[in-house]
Amino acid sequence: MTEQALRAALLKLQGKSPLPASQFTAAQRMALDQFARQTGAVNCLRQGRGDVYSVCNQAVFDAHVTQLSPQVEPSIAEQLPLRAQHVAHARDSKARRHQHGSYYPLLKAVGGAVSWQEAERGAELALSAATRGFGAASLSIQSDDTWHSEQALWLVENQALFDRTDWLPEGTQATLLYYGGQLDGRLLSWLGHRPRASQVILFADYDGVGLSNFARLREALGDACDFWLMPQWESKLARYGSVQLWRDTLRHFTTAVAQLPAPVRELTEQMQQLGMALEQEAVWLPAS
Repeated sequence: MTEQALRAALLKLQGKSPLPASQFTAAQRMALDQFARQTGAVNCLRQGRGDVYSVCNQAVFDAHVTQLSPQVEPSIAEQLPLRAQHVAHARDSKARRHQHGSYYPLLKAVGGAVSWQEAERGAELALSAATRGFGAASLSIQSDDTWHSEQALWLVENQALFDRTDWLPEGTQATLLYYGGQLDGRLLSWLGHRPRASQVILFADYDGVGLSNFARLREALGDACDFWLMPQWESKLARYGSVQLWRDTLRHFTTAVAQLPAPVRELTEQMQQLGMALEQEAVWLPAS
């Protein structure tokens, strides 16, 4: 008997006894049957063409429900953060879906006049000034907000590219966003909800994970995003490419490659031919 299945079954039966067995999953029925044998608080009787579960010892039943799921009043629960609701539901903040609603991307300006505006509240983040003063900044983003920038938005996978920006094309006026390996679903939802920048450019490792992230980004934005190819990437892939990284991320590559647009196809073909992947930091290395 799993605690999760029993909790779900008891909460379903609470206040609705009796309830047809068809209302429960196979795992929940198994948990209820074992719970009935152990406690005598529930019974299962034949009724018509099917079985029906009912509570036969309310005090014992209520005690076990409280033990498994302390609960709070619905009017209170609605005002609580999601993970607090999970603690009340299952004594575990990670029960059910536990991702926080807001996302806080780490942002950095490249250039002297980069800013973000939120029209509905009349708010502005002067990102260039914040970067000069503090090194970086952040926003609390949600998919339905109106934050946007007139400059380009570059997404980078590794912190070295965020810390040191001399790899960017000369004259770049843009926001750098560091996402650390995998694009968060909340970030993708936010980017896909409305236009956020003049351009959205992904510079990821040239491996299966990086290309998979680009496929996910394209799914959210369509053609309104680009994958950046560093200068002389062909020579750098051949000279500095990693066979081990290629092997480690081949599963992601195989899934993503069919979803990628023509401009990236030359890269993927050469990666396949060489059996190599290339990390972002090669952008600083000489090609030959």
